[in-house]
Amino acid sequence: MAPNAANGFPPWAGRVPRLLGVSYPVVLGPMRLITLGEMAAAVSNAGGFGVIAASGLSNDRLRAELKTAREKTAFPIGVNIPIYRPNALDALEIAIENGVNTIYTSAGNPAKVMGRVREAGLTAIHKVSDEKTARKAEAAGVDAVVAMGQEAGGHIGRDNISTMCLVPLLADMLSIPVIAAGGIADARGVAAALALGAEGVEIGTRLVATTECPVPAFFKEMILSAGSASTLLLGGEAMPIRVLKNRVTMRVAGMPVSDADSAMETEGDAAYVMSGGDAHTAVMPCGQIAGVVRDLKSVGDVMGDIIAGIRPVLQHIERMTHDRL
Repeated sequence: MAPNAANGFPPWAGRVPRLLGVSYPVVLGPMRLITLGEMAAAVSNAGGFGVIAASGLSNDRLRAELKTAREKTAFPIGVNIPIYRPNALDALEIAIENGVNTIYTSAGNPAKVMGRVREAGLTAIHKVSDEKTARKAEAAGVDAVVAMGQEAGGHIGRDNISTMCLVPLLADMLSIPVIAAGGIADARGVAAALALGAEGVEIGTRLVATTECPVPAFFKEMILSAGSASTLLLGGEAMPIRVLKNRVTMRVAGMPVSDADSAMETEGDAAYVMSGGDAHTAVMPCGQIAGVVRDLKSVGDVMGDIIAGIRPVLQHIERMTHDRL
């Protein structure tokens, strides 16, 4: 997968590839205990931006995953650091020590770490789900935002704003690049994000259904058989999370908010998928876009299909508009 020979980047790419030091503006969506060193390296080797999720990792484990990534790729990778977690500052220092050039913050105010980020000469991107947090992130000095719509898998915003609505709003409002997240799994989704004003995309659910992803096989199989109505929201207002429907998540979804939030913090029969459980009892983060994912491929093949498919999609749109306008 070679970038455009004339300028080093595909002609449809905006500022994001230059910002992250990659060929294509495709970011691996961070997922706790899932997007680790090997998977991040696979995305970066395919021309995208691989991200290791620090959430749930001890300091030693984070160092080990960074070492794994460095052994498998010479291309840039990032570390996702949820700011509210108690090990956030430790994770930042470990990333700096290991030569990471871009930090991907979420779940908190990036102003808390931007002093150290700038001191270390790092690039910073921050995940947002509404206008207020986007403005705060830009004011804090981040270099780009990831605009996450409510159709995304995993933890989402509390206001249920869709990607289709959020991305153009932020693209008009901000001077920094917007990376679209939620509801994107193929070249059509990337083209749609570009049309909305995004300069890059984040992809999560599609990359779970890959050979390199370390989740159990039943999780991948459930994505491949999913429809657009195969997910639900758990966690109430405290920290909503979109997951696949199964016996335990449908039971938890029917609980009062206080009981459901408590259940999500325990393991037992409502275990996060990387901590145990099976197809009926594991909590599996997943986006609504799972309905279009129908095959298990390598990360490289998924990325190759996306990149190769963007120009034909754009050409199809051009033909339609030329013929009808």
